[in-house]
Order: sequence, then structure tokens, then C-alpha cells
Amino acid sequence: MTETAGLTMTREQASSFASVFDRLVDNIEQVLLGKSHIIRLSLTALFSEGHLLLEDFPGTGKTSLARAIAQSVRGVSNRVQFTPDLLPGDITGVNIYDQRAGNFEFHRGPIFANVVLADEINRASPKTQSALLEVMEEGQVTVDGVTHPVVAPFMVIATQNPIEQAGTYRLPEAQLDRFIMKASIGYPDHEATIRILEGADRKAHDIVVPEVVPASTIVRMGSVARTVHVDPTINDYISRLVDATRTATEVRLGVSVRGALALVRTAKTLAAASGRHYVIPDDIKALAEPVLAHRLVLDPEAEFDGVTASSVIAQILIETPPPSERQAV
Repeated sequence: MTETAGLTMTREQASSFASVFDRLVDNIEQVLLGKSHIIRLSLTALFSEGHLLLEDFPGTGKTSLARAIAQSVRGVSNRVQFTPDLLPGDITGVNIYDQRAGNFEFHRGPIFANVVLADEINRASPKTQSALLEVMEEGQVTVDGVTHPVVAPFMVIATQNPIEQAGTYRLPEAQLDRFIMKASIGYPDHEATIRILEGADRKAHDIVVPEVVPASTIVRMGSVARTVHVDPTINDYISRLVDATRTATEVRLGVSVRGALALVRTAKTLAAASGRHYVIPDDIKALAEPVLAHRLVLDPEAEFDGVTASSVIAQILIETPPPSERQAV
């Protein structure tokens, strides 16, 4: 698959993209049984050069998901357990003085990997959480004034427990905004649970999925996905959705421009993964909740009344009419 600069993705490129995407989904589903939807969302984030926030209960397969994605693209995965005493240098790396050489040498932290699992990210202090802001936005780490780029593809999969909040720090809005989407794996259904129990003699970390494509192909496919055609009526639809989040009575802070751009980027990837070289309104509807909901700051009174960000997005989708026609590509 090759990218043609300045041109729209072709039907052949879209078909090729969808084929590779489906192979990756099937490969990862060997580890995360019955969870093709969350796998597709995770890969959509990966190809969109974004990061994923998983708010889920312990033992649902978050670590297995991160490891399987890295293995599928012949990449490196690292897991960081976030704790209150974790320091920024424990993530990014530090400069250590080499007495023999007479200078400082940079020792890379676990952030230098293709897929980084930031487990229970809300257990670390805000200072440590902020160490991720630069690398998640710019793909680089600055230590003592020296910039160190991370590898490509690069993706942070962060987790937090929605129930246990003792000893945690709420993620600031600036950091939430850097996650391209937020989702939940959830428990497996009955059939998938039976299949998991049948393989109980194997530990999760012993399962190794085969490589599907090299990491360089992921980077190239991400570039191709950016050439998917977006009709002006689709951009108008996204703009109207975003504006509606800012004027909703239940919302104190609506979706930022970064959120609108994230919706466009992920919609392009989803369209390509579906074998299309153009975005349709259904792509926007499918991604609106995982891409936009976590960016909303609700009014305290609305939260007290049981209003959720997801319900606000769902209502906005009902009240905002999508474009009725797509112009020819």
C-alpha cells in the first residue's frame, strides 16, 4: 500500500486497508475473545496516531490487549503500574552521570515503546501524569532541555478503575483531551467465557500472537488513512455536533477543536477499515460517543441528577440532523 500525496484514497487502497485491518482484528481476537468491537476501536486509535483510555474493571484483558497489538505489528510493549510514589523520570527516563566518560547519559524510560500500557493512570500524582502530556501530543520527550523522539507507531493505552476511587487523582481535562477516545472492554459474554475457561491451563502472558504486519506498515497505512475523502457536508455535521456540546444546558465545558479534529481523523480510519475511501454520517455517529464524551465537563447539578456525558452525546446525535446526501467523490 502506497500513499499518493495530495490525492484522495482510491477504492483499491481502501480495499487493501480493510483487508489488513480485518487480519489484525482476527489476530488480536485470539487473545481477547468476543471483543472485536473494542479491538476495532483500539486499532482505529492506533492508525489515527491517537491514544486510548480504558475505564474498566480489573481482569478484563487490558494488558493482554496492549501486548497483542504490539505483537501483531512486531513492536515493543511496556507496562507501567502507576502508583502515588511514581516519579516523572520513572516514565520518561533520566540523565545519569557517567564517571568514566565524564558526561551525562540518557537512560530511556518505559515510554519508549510502540504500545505503552499506563495501568491505573489516575493513581499517580498530577505531576507524574503531566509527564505524559508532551509525548502523547508531540511524540517526543524533553529531559534537561534535550528532546528524544519516541518510536513509531506510538500509542498509550491508559486504564482506570471506575469503581475504586480511594487514593486516586482525577485526570485533568488537558490530559483527557489528549486521548483520542475512551472506551470499555467489559466482561466477556457467556460463549466467550466458556472458551476462556476451556483454555484455563494457559496463562495470559504465555499466549503469543503471530505478527501480521511490520510496524513500518502501520505508519504507512496511517498516512494513507489521512487521504480518505471528507465531504464538506460531513465537516459541517461535525461542527454542528461540537457546537451543540458547547450550548447544551447540562454541559459546563464542551468539546474542543482538538476533539473535533480527533473525530475527523478517526472517522477517516473507520471508513478505510470498512473498505470505503470516503466518510459517511454513520462513521461519525459510531465514533461520537467514544471520541467526544470524555471531553465534556458536565454541570455539577446535572451530574447530581444522573446525567452522563454519554447520554448528552446520544441526545445531541438525535437532535442534530446528519447530511442527507453525499456529493460524488
